[in-house]
Amino acid sequence: MSGVRAYAPGRVNLIGEHTDYNGGFALPIALDRGTHVDFDPDPTASSLKVKTMSDAVDAGSEVTISLDTVPGDVGGWGAYVAGCVWALRRRGVDVPGGAMVVTSAVPVGAGLSSSAALECAVVLALSAAAGGPDLDRRTVAAVAHDAENRYVGADTGLLDQLSILHGAVDTAMLIDFRSMQVTPVPIELGDATVMVVDSHSPHSHAAGEYGARRRSCEAAAAALGVPELRSAAGDDWRRVDDPVDRRRARHVLTENSRVLDTAAALTAGDLDGVGRLMVESHASMRDDFEITTSAIDEIVRTALGAGAHGARMTGGGFGGSVVVLASAEAAAQIEADLPEQVERSGHPRPTVARVRAGAGANITTR
Repeated sequence: MSGVRAYAPGRVNLIGEHTDYNGGFALPIALDRGTHVDFDPDPTASSLKVKTMSDAVDAGSEVTISLDTVPGDVGGWGAYVAGCVWALRRRGVDVPGGAMVVTSAVPVGAGLSSSAALECAVVLALSAAAGGPDLDRRTVAAVAHDAENRYVGADTGLLDQLSILHGAVDTAMLIDFRSMQVTPVPIELGDATVMVVDSHSPHSHAAGEYGARRRSCEAAAAALGVPELRSAAGDDWRRVDDPVDRRRARHVLTENSRVLDTAAALTAGDLDGVGRLMVESHASMRDDFEITTSAIDEIVRTALGAGAHGARMTGGGFGGSVVVLASAEAAAQIEADLPEQVERSGHPRPTVARVRAGAGANITTR
């Protein structure tokens, strides 16, 4: 049995936060950098030995995972790999033992889906090494999602996995989380660029605040008598009695509209329109969903002050990164000045990177 190499990119969400588990819409891109998994199967082995080779995933660490692993056996970053083994075997895939090496260029805790990139690459490598059945992209996404939700215990939606698996160069993905349909949206930015600013204030999806937001959305949907907030009308949030649940519902319902408007603006080449919608999205996450931080808000203010079309927090919240859409001139000023300005305001010094929509996950035989 020959070795396999799998690749899965990180992702950045242009707009559409916390809409996935509410049956709504999001508009992410796959990044032009990601995670590689090299796997040498050994049919006689009863365990999977995993080693990391990059700072993004605890460089030099190793973990041994039994093929009969169950939730609770493995913690830390290794739980994401163990979860993939567990989820695949639950679907009848005869996962082989062997040796795996992980190399990643996706920073952990930056809101760029480092965990989902690891999961998707591992699922692709293990399923290919098992010799079948061939898993389509939706099934790979579902397996990786099961690993994160049911083994690791992070109560997330499918945004990350679908983004990573359907990515395409210079293309955003309009995802409908009710139908799971993914519609490509070509990105024509001219001399403008997408930037990711890592706040170096890591977030944790497994923390209680993320789950609390999800439960609040479910409570708002129940109060409105709908199965999920996607099914409510645009201004139905006004009918939710609980003030906190009402704000959460307002974010989700208005965010869904912003996603669709952003896809239309991108198609029309209206970068000012895209930027305005990004700014509105950030305000909604800050005021209604209450998931931004002072460092994230400062980065957004500074980027906009430098002339960016738009800037907003991206990812689950409580830290992570800001996505910025900027002209060439504004981008140069942001790169030169923003890190020092934010640091002077009393926050960790952020890292600025220009990114481009890249290809989705794939696999090759070595």
